[in-house]
Amino acid sequence: MGQWYLKLREYFPAKEMKSENHMKILLREKKNCYQVEEGPHYTLVYFEKPDYLFIDYILVSDKSRGTGLGSKLISKVKKKNKLIILEVDPVSSDDPESSKRVRFYQKQNFKKAPSIHYERIHPITGEKNVMDIFYWSEKQHSDQWLMEKMKDVYEEVHAFKNHELYNINPQPSSKVLQLKQYNTSKAE
Repeated sequence: MGQWYLKLREYFPAKEMKSENHMKILLREKKNCYQVEEGPHYTLVYFEKPDYLFIDYILVSDKSRGTGLGSKLISKVKKKNKLIILEVDPVSSDDPESSKRVRFYQKQNFKKAPSIHYERIHPITGEKNVMDIFYWSEKQHSDQWLMEKMKDVYEEVHAFKNHELYNINPQPSSKVLQLKQYNTSKAE
């Protein structure tokens, strides 16, 4: 598969990683949509459809962080001029890097979709994985529309062939992704 997969495994927690076989199948069977770009100091893995692009993994080497490489990668993806979606660990005191990642995406004009609740069970580790959904777009989209794109991502990427690969049925997307309702009345 290449060094890029090993680099991802070293950096990302197990509850966020796909198996090597899962990645191979995605790259083979969805080769027009699921792509890997790599360089000596970065790895970018994404799933692209006509109306959106989902960044599955983006990794800039420790040595290259702070050099503008991450911003250049995001700018390159933005030139495709479509909705960009990504999953980000919620900010946590247990993971000091989480706030840095969120700040990075905010500097790139990504917005958090607070009304979308995303929680799934990892097919290998069995761990619960709660992620925030961030997005960038030059156009306005409803939260419902954005959630439908995330459901598509979940079904076509994360849950793709789960039964075959992990011998489990994937959770239904309606259980993994839900719109939260907010009380919009102002507190007195």
